[in-house]
Amino acid sequence: MYKQVMDTVKFLEKKVNNRPKIAIILGSGLANMVDFIEDKIEIEYKDIPNFPVSTVAGHDGKLVFGKIGNVEVVAMKGRFHFYEGYDMKKVTYPIYVMKQFGIEKVIVSNAAGGSNDTFVPGTLMLITDHINAFGTNPLIGPNDDRFGPRFPDMTEVYKIYLRDLAKEVADDIGIEYREGIYLGNTGPTYETGAEVRAFTRMGADAVGMSTVPETTIANYLGMDVLGISCITNMATGIAKKAHSHADVVEVAKKAGDNFCNWVVNIVKKIG
Repeated sequence: MYKQVMDTVKFLEKKVNNRPKIAIILGSGLANMVDFIEDKIEIEYKDIPNFPVSTVAGHDGKLVFGKIGNVEVVAMKGRFHFYEGYDMKKVTYPIYVMKQFGIEKVIVSNAAGGSNDTFVPGTLMLITDHINAFGTNPLIGPNDDRFGPRFPDMTEVYKIYLRDLAKEVADDIGIEYREGIYLGNTGPTYETGAEVRAFTRMGADAVGMSTVPETTIANYLGMDVLGISCITNMATGIAKKAHSHADVVEVAKKAGDNFCNWVVNIVKKIG
């Protein structure tokens, strides 16, 4: 895979002059974040060698290079999911590319269901840790030491210094947030009530279908990660009505102003 990754990197180096150190991965309904990026250069996934293509509504499928203030960034407007039929190497392929392109920090976001019954739809949750309920791991298979170690440590996947910085920014600009543990599940079905009760007992505050694979690989590659979940619905057994993806996207868009404001100021602070 190393050669494929480097071929993709060489393609991107020819397309853009930007050499950002920060990447932002945008979850369902959170794509409006790219409106805050200036001097944009957009490259569709379908035009990038070896890149998969996003197939989910609310995930446009573009890399967006540009600036937030004076800070160069690249945003993934749309991500890839295990439930789309991609294997874990394809799901996490962009993270390998980002590392070789020079990215050092990743802000990963997602739309998630709230399994913590003190949350409400629209809550922004700073991810402190995660639980992998995918039943697999993106690092299964032969290891290439050019990327990272065979047995990566997972002590501090979501960096404390970035979480502290995000809290400071939120306090400064008046953004309300909670903290909690994200559980990643395969999907594409929403969880049953029994599963949610089990996940809550395991310590999960939010459940979703992404983030864990990308974050695992970013950690493996030595990148610093900040994670934010947008609670778009309450999980099964807590919610008062049946789930729909359209509702998830709609709530994410409504919470998007606070999310975007938070991330914009975090990026400026990091920069």
